[in-house]
Amino acid sequence: MNRRSLLATATTAALTAFAAFTASLATAQEAYPTRPVKFVNNFPAGGPSDLLARSVAAVLQETLKQPFVVENRAGAAGNIGADAVARGAADGYTVLFGIDTTFTVNPHLYPNLPFKAADFRPLVIMASSGLLVGVHPSTGIKTLPALVTAAKARPLNFSSAGSGAPGHLAVEVFNEATQARLNHIPYRGNTPAVTAVLAGEVDGGVLATPGMLPHVQAGKVTALAVTSRQRSRLAPDLPTVGELGLGRLEQEVLYLAMVPAATPEAVVQTLQRHIVDALKRPEVQARMANLDLFFEGLTGDAARPPA
Repeated sequence: MNRRSLLATATTAALTAFAAFTASLATAQEAYPTRPVKFVNNFPAGGPSDLLARSVAAVLQETLKQPFVVENRAGAAGNIGADAVARGAADGYTVLFGIDTTFTVNPHLYPNLPFKAADFRPLVIMASSGLLVGVHPSTGIKTLPALVTAAKARPLNFSSAGSGAPGHLAVEVFNEATQARLNHIPYRGNTPAVTAVLAGEVDGGVLATPGMLPHVQAGKVTALAVTSRQRSRLAPDLPTVGELGLGRLEQEVLYLAMVPAATPEAVVQTLQRHIVDALKRPEVQARMANLDLFFEGLTGDAARPPA
């Protein structure tokens, strides 16, 4: 099922729960923020979600006149950071910056999650992006069809940013669609997964394009394709998986900002407005382009992605 549809289903319960807290609206009309705000990024520093969070934090610190700090709480495919925010106070001073699979995929992989989608309110779907399929040059593989042939001859090890991450899904769909075999090797985020490819610890990976591309340009990684529906702005000559006849491998990452579900409406609206305004700033748009992120800026009911 399309992950955008899954996210829509997962957030419906949360959107319904918000109405129960409208009585707190009057209390929340007081000035916000009056003290530092923490953005919890549930993946390691240096990855796209972390860099996006830091770009937005810098703008909000300027416009709202309070410190906005980013704290990385990585591990368990985003579950550790999400749990930390779910357990925090619903006052707008702790905001989760992450990706959609924490809420659409992880519940199917981790049956005893300490949080659920209804514990959160989606503020903004900030951006979307695809991934890059790349291999270590020692494999001798230069095209996606050649990867299929090689992985049918012998299993290959492929890294991702963690169990349940979009790259993990792409690996599993690849195996199902081609009857070849990529062994999924999860890491604690995009950066260590890229490092594993460079070191030859794995044969390749399905990872965020910006983390892979400098190494492609340096000849240390061979790029095969991107998993997005459209070509990467950073590597326009690289084909999409759809163009190569493997459209089932399409995977897009949705970058989200979330708060605990009971966060007062006035605070939610302030955060939504300022985050979207920050995303529209030229310097943030430039950073997103460098990260191969496509602006979404969806809030409220529109933050329930279309099927």
